[in-house]
Amino acid sequence: VTVAYNNDPSPVKLNLGVGAYRTEEGKPLVLNVVRRAEQIITEDSSRVKEYLPIVGLAEFNKLSAKLILGADSPAILENRVTTVQCLSGTGSLRVGAEFLSQHYPQKIIYIPQPTWGNHIKVFGVAGLSVKAYRYYDPTTRGLNFQGLLEDLQSAPSGSIVLLHACAHNPTGVDPTPHQWDQIRQLVRSKELFPFFDSAYQGFASGDLDADAQSIRLFVKDGGECLVAQSYAKNMG
Repeated sequence: VTVAYNNDPSPVKLNLGVGAYRTEEGKPLVLNVVRRAEQIITEDSSRVKEYLPIVGLAEFNKLSAKLILGADSPAILENRVTTVQCLSGTGSLRVGAEFLSQHYPQKIIYIPQPTWGNHIKVFGVAGLSVKAYRYYDPTTRGLNFQGLLEDLQSAPSGSIVLLHACAHNPTGVDPTPHQWDQIRQLVRSKELFPFFDSAYQGFASGDLDADAQSIRLFVKDGGECLVAQSYAKNMG
């Protein structure tokens, strides 16, 4: 698609397949804060190139947890959060999938239909059985909420369920706050295991906190969940 787009001479073309922020001219945009951070790192002569610990940079992990869960999250304050630095979104999905495949009793994961194409491959290679739950309704161009609830209700107890935290890929359709709470109640009552993919925090509403509310809702009730958090988009 990208090759066809680049070869298209149309002056009004628009590539909707790009999963990253772009300027009005369609060029890659590096945020000013990212350039500034790069400059600070480059000019810091005290920095060395030693290996990081196996779970990653401790301060990075600490701040990442605060960004996605909130600095005042009970889970953080009660020391119930474990964070591991991985290779962005796909890497964290794969590590999470491998962890569940090896240590979680149920090997079935339900993913929304449609979803990001790599989800199927990542989870399948990790040894999980991939099944779909209804999500998008092409007739209404909105959420098939009833179908979603019915499919999760019929899922075997203990199944893993993949949830897009915000800005669902590829539809952009997200549940309302009330619908999210209904999903949470169903997930907990069925003892399903929620696995969140958070690739677009800040891009759905423009507010980092608002776009993390789905995850925080699940964390607030004290139950377990897993989050694959990526900065590949919102850090430019």
